[in-house]
Amino acid sequence: MKQHWLAVSALLTASALLAGVAPAAAWEPTKAIEIVVPFSAGGASDQMARTIQGIIQKNQLTTQPIIVVNKPAAGGAEGMLDIQKSAGDPHKLITTSSGIFMTPMATKLPLNWQDYTPVAMMAQDSFLLWVNAKSPYKTAADFMAAAKAAPEPLKIGGTSSKREDNLLVFGMEKTGGVKFAYIPYTSGGQASTQLSGNHVDANTNNPAEDLANWRGGATRPLCVFAEQKMAYSEKVADGLSWADIPTCASQGLNVSYQMLRGMFMPGKVTKEQQAFYVELFKKVSQNAEWKEYLARNALVPDYRDGDAFVQFLKLDEGKHAKLMSDAGFMAK
Repeated sequence: MKQHWLAVSALLTASALLAGVAPAAAWEPTKAIEIVVPFSAGGASDQMARTIQGIIQKNQLTTQPIIVVNKPAAGGAEGMLDIQKSAGDPHKLITTSSGIFMTPMATKLPLNWQDYTPVAMMAQDSFLLWVNAKSPYKTAADFMAAAKAAPEPLKIGGTSSKREDNLLVFGMEKTGGVKFAYIPYTSGGQASTQLSGNHVDANTNNPAEDLANWRGGATRPLCVFAEQKMAYSEKVADGLSWADIPTCASQGLNVSYQMLRGMFMPGKVTKEQQAFYVELFKKVSQNAEWKEYLARNALVPDYRDGDAFVQFLKLDEGKHAKLMSDAGFMAK
């Protein structure tokens, strides 16, 4: 009986001691979180970062403020180098696209996506062939026929040199047997402004980058560079929805391309720090405002984290290495 009482007493004492020990707290940011956008304000990457900023702050998903910083110099390399040099800093993030592969390939900068810590892929983005609203072109076939007949190369605007837009223009040249004058800008917003002012003949912007000018009657889309039409059927402008826009291939321009939109941290952060942001962006991806943003800008919902995101990055890197090599964009 005495031994039984001692055993119970010891168990109660141990339970009391354990009850007084709080579990280790999960890591959380202790100061402002900086999201670096490697492009100028107004482009699709900037719009995505500021949408995420608003959702996090409005819904109090973290106690720390979110700051968006644009670092567009050198075709996005400035922002990428900043994150590379910030290894171990869990209060910095970068929102990036396929440029995370293409900028190092085109410049021989000592950068690689594996220098960073992948957090989450938030979506994939499409590209469209946009023209000025007053232009005579009704289809991609009209535009390509005009390009063949023009005494001087038609001008197409896009974001940065040897990046996604430039690749699309190369694809148009290769498929159509024509030559264009590609004009690089620091953001899709600038490319849209130049098109609305008739300073270029077309651009290859994402939906978000020309949405305002389409609604304002300054630009209009001819086709989407995708294998399938976009899914969103709500009317946007000119009585059309994103789903009403034909694929470029259906108009004789057999070029398609989509790019990732993802979030990365610097390298050398802890698993706990990475886990905090994975959970944060998972909550963002499930938010109603985020889903509205995807629909408004015709983004393809495609949230991935962990190994699924890493495997996507490995495959996408290989795809871009071939595309860049075919286009002659690889640094010698």
